[in-house]
Amino acid sequence: MVPLDLAGFWRECGVVLRSLRIPLLLACALAACSRPATTDCPPTATATEAAAPTPPPAPEEEPEPLPPAQVEALTVAADDGHELRLWALLPPADASLAKHRPIVLVHGRTWSAVPDFDLRVDDDLSLSLMHALATRGIPAYAIDLRGYGGTPRDASGWAEPDRAAEDLAAALAYVQTAQGEAPDLLGWSLGSLIAQLTVQRHPQAAHSLILYGYPRDLDLRTPIAKPDGEPARQANTEAAARSDFVTEGTISEAAIAAYVSASLAADPVRTDWRAMHQFDALDPEQVEIPTLVIHGIGDPIAKQLWQAKLFTRMTVPDRQWVVIPNADHAAHLEQPERFMRALLGFLEPRPSP
Repeated sequence: MVPLDLAGFWRECGVVLRSLRIPLLLACALAACSRPATTDCPPTATATEAAAPTPPPAPEEEPEPLPPAQVEALTVAADDGHELRLWALLPPADASLAKHRPIVLVHGRTWSAVPDFDLRVDDDLSLSLMHALATRGIPAYAIDLRGYGGTPRDASGWAEPDRAAEDLAAALAYVQTAQGEAPDLLGWSLGSLIAQLTVQRHPQAAHSLILYGYPRDLDLRTPIAKPDGEPARQANTEAAARSDFVTEGTISEAAIAAYVSASLAADPVRTDWRAMHQFDALDPEQVEIPTLVIHGIGDPIAKQLWQAKLFTRMTVPDRQWVVIPNADHAAHLEQPERFMRALLGFLEPRPSP
């Protein structure tokens, strides 16, 4: 073992301490000069604290979408020259809205497009399906078939399924030209039959199909009957306008009253139909585009067994079946938020071809 030379060790330490004495004294003096005069100041921030970024401001709430204007009345010529009324409610000029495909809406047996799809209760727009679509960037169009709303009857005075399908095809072609792509197509009640008949005969006319409140048993056939005399032209009634609202508590009395008023104003006279056997051509296997079957759980017109036949006989792989709870035949007015979620869930994942 090497003996420890304590004396030499302390001599070396003294040399080191003497070499550090001046720098240490200078550092202490500088620190004293830079220290504030008061002795109760807070400690200096660390480098990490000083470099911390300022917290960003809280994000602003998203602005409410701009309400679109009143529906615009357009005129479309059918293949036989008859003038058809097409209503349009386009998205507002808001750069934040994503661009979507347009959609065309087809009304049912009794009432025309505006009461059905653009119902406005004073300043409340929550029941307007066209408004809900437009504020989400979806150009919304709705057709009045012959004898409804802004479309006059033709010389025969009758509405017929085949004629209605060709009129709808003309409206779809107009929208495709105006918007640059084939629209989605929604038919409600009798309008769902016309929409299906149209896409069977014009597969490229629509991008997708929504069959809403489908009112037909596909296993039944309609006897061929030729009507006698002139169309009845019976007056529409308040009772008929109220008849679609069955489930209590799903819609306010004020909304029902607004619907009655708008319906009777737009369609004071009931449209007359003939040749209903033409709907026997409906064949779910001939539908080639994505399809949504949708109805209210309590719908007395669109029976669930009929929807099951419709859905299971389709062969198109891209299809959905949605049932809206606590609603009946007018589900889009009774449960507007649920109906819109289901509709958007079907439409939004589908990019344009």
